[in-house]
Amino acid sequence: MAGRRVNVNVGVLGHIDSGKTALARALSTTASTAAFDKQPQSRERGITLDLGFSCFAVPPSAAGEPLLQVTLVDCPGHASLIRTIIGGAQIIDLMMLVIDVTKGMQTQSAECLVIGQIACQKLVVVLNKIDLLEDGKRQAAIDKMTKKMQRTLESTKFRGAPIIPVAAKPGGPEAPETETPQGIPELIEVVKKVKSMQMFHTPIASAMQGDRLGLCVTQFDPKLLERGLVCAPGSLHTVHAAVVSVEKIPYFRGPLLTKAKFHITVGHETVMGRLLFFSPVPDRFDRAPEPDAFDFSREYVFQERYLCADGAPDGRRPRQQWALVEFEKPVTCPRLCLVIGSRLDADIHSNTCRLAFHGVLLHGLEDRDYAERALPALKVYKLKQKQGLVERVMDDHSVIGRSLFKKETNIQLFVGLEVRLSTGERGVIDGAFGQSGKFKVHVPGGLNPETMQLLTPALKKRGRGRGEAARPEEGAARPEPSQPVALSLTFKRYVFDPHKKMVQSP
Repeated sequence: MAGRRVNVNVGVLGHIDSGKTALARALSTTASTAAFDKQPQSRERGITLDLGFSCFAVPPSAAGEPLLQVTLVDCPGHASLIRTIIGGAQIIDLMMLVIDVTKGMQTQSAECLVIGQIACQKLVVVLNKIDLLEDGKRQAAIDKMTKKMQRTLESTKFRGAPIIPVAAKPGGPEAPETETPQGIPELIEVVKKVKSMQMFHTPIASAMQGDRLGLCVTQFDPKLLERGLVCAPGSLHTVHAAVVSVEKIPYFRGPLLTKAKFHITVGHETVMGRLLFFSPVPDRFDRAPEPDAFDFSREYVFQERYLCADGAPDGRRPRQQWALVEFEKPVTCPRLCLVIGSRLDADIHSNTCRLAFHGVLLHGLEDRDYAERALPALKVYKLKQKQGLVERVMDDHSVIGRSLFKKETNIQLFVGLEVRLSTGERGVIDGAFGQSGKFKVHVPGGLNPETMQLLTPALKKRGRGRGEAARPEEGAARPEPSQPVALSLTFKRYVFDPHKKMVQSP
């Protein structure tokens, strides 16, 4: 069909001063009002402060093929603007990672590579500023840096990605505009391989997700709007908390702890959020992950932290883990959107990755009172275990226990819960015994003879007649069993249960 266009959104990312904006300028034929650092603040500081948009078109290489249109998303490179970088990365199909060939990988280059692994599927590495290399050693230096980048990409999903040397602005920023950029045609040939739909600076009657377009809104003061959302009714939801699938970014050095706060980026919004981690019950650890669904009918196990491969208590690690994220202020987003957690309060000058985890928003909680109305349906439990001792036998079917509860514990809350003796019998807590935290245990099946023997103390025969049972002297301490018998109590307590009930599985 004549006039048909196919568009690809290409993100231009990299360390500050690697020449990203110069590259976008060298490639582009059409610029938006936000392109090439046109904002006064960007010009004043000499750096990119917000996303810049421009485009160029590539004619079809054969009859019947559509016109390829490339929209460039020029992202900031300064470490303090990573929120904007993350937001820009979520609207791109392909990433150009711009590397200053004289410096190689730098801190923000690495962070941009991590963002690329999360947010897009295709990468082109651009070795910029090759004009600064010595003429006689230029090709050798390019080959050396190419091999370094190949090794860097080896352990990522971008293994084998194209690496293109260019000089976007020969001679540097102050050089005359007559200087012709180098390597641009070769770069365009690589970009031609990626395609998706969009229009740019062309009169159209409709638009779809991912499109960049200009709207004329009459009688509207643009100073009243910084950034907003355009959507079909019902497609976006404002949520106060969310259940999110979680995958830790391996380059993040710190632990992911429950109750810790992270900067949570959802779309173009970044807000603080508090996390609570949980995982499947152990017999579901090996189940395949469910990337786009969450089942509230199942039970889940509370975690003090995200379980890494080398940190699981028994060496087993679930294939999928989740977090409840409670936002400090509501966010508006679609379901199944990308979520990125970061520690943006880290020192921007340290050589560390601030990106901590990524995942997908599986279920948003829209009710402001979600803690009372929605969270009780989330069956996340802590497995509690208490250990005590049998103090003495009362009869063949009951014993007195101690050291399981504190003196002030309301033992009545535990009545009816099952306990296990270390000798194998199962009993039921029958009630308190006295005021010191001791308790009675009823053993429905009766105590084994071997257990009775263990629990029968060896008493001295002191002044007793024939047939008279051995009794301790009045005021003497009650004799201990000849061998200790332990009592164990195991139960679940659901984190979001308002009544904090204790539950034992059948």
